[in-house]
Amino acid sequence: MTEAQETIGFVGIGLMGQGMAKNLVEKGYPLTTLAHRNRKPLEDLVHRGATEAASLEDLASRSSIIFLCLTGAPEAASVVASLKPGLRPGTVIVDCSTGEPTVTARLAAEMADIGVDYADAPLGRTPKEAWEGTLDCMVGATGPVFERIRPVIAAWAGKIVHIGEIGAGHKMKLLNNFLSLGYAAIYSEALAMAARVGIPVETFDSVIRGGRMDCGFYQTFMGYTLEGNREAHKFSLSNGLKDMRYVEAMANAAGVATHVASSVKNSFAMAVATGGGGGEDYVPHLPDFVARANGIER
Repeated sequence: MTEAQETIGFVGIGLMGQGMAKNLVEKGYPLTTLAHRNRKPLEDLVHRGATEAASLEDLASRSSIIFLCLTGAPEAASVVASLKPGLRPGTVIVDCSTGEPTVTARLAAEMADIGVDYADAPLGRTPKEAWEGTLDCMVGATGPVFERIRPVIAAWAGKIVHIGEIGAGHKMKLLNNFLSLGYAAIYSEALAMAARVGIPVETFDSVIRGGRMDCGFYQTFMGYTLEGNREAHKFSLSNGLKDMRYVEAMANAAGVATHVASSVKNSFAMAVATGGGGGEDYVPHLPDFVARANGIER
């Protein structure tokens, strides 16, 4: 099957998925998708030329490559089970969620039994880059499957790295998120200390910004603290906690001690447990929860 013949299904048109799907339509790919709870993204995509599926089984029957952009491993497993009756041999499922590698391996094996290929292709960057078509993508797939899906992924990604075999993409994504969420926990605690010892946040930022400790994540993270932009980085605290639980599980399975990773996970667990799990609070809001835990009003 050539690139020109591919028909695309897309499940999960949320914060990241809508922009990714938009780019697929704009690059000329026939796209079938469906709504979950919010129909607005679906209506936007249909207006651009996408087709609405009646069900996941219907979407599967229309698609040669199916992208999943979901919350995590349980959601991916549930969707794959619902797609299964409509899947045809030769189809590829590409899981762009931040998944759990053991679940990825199990789903890939189940799909192989019915002649369906599986790849994990989690994402880097934010909904802004999803809309612009410049996401990072780290792919776990066999060589032939990677070569088949790469030009399609290029519709919404600016950087595509073939990490290795199936599951390697999800492993690398967890390492990537450990770094970014670890930065968030460190920044949050440093800002609490700064407030307690009398260093204004603007002064703190004037030292860090442009120095060796500066980076792109720091800049988006500080968009809320400095400017009050609640949507500076739209990645929820509850998703951060979920990802750190996956990191911890991967490390446990590999026999690696997690002194730092477990501490980062606990920072997010504290925030979610004290009101940050309602879906409206994002990773850059973590300093508020760390400050409150220390009796500091920000």
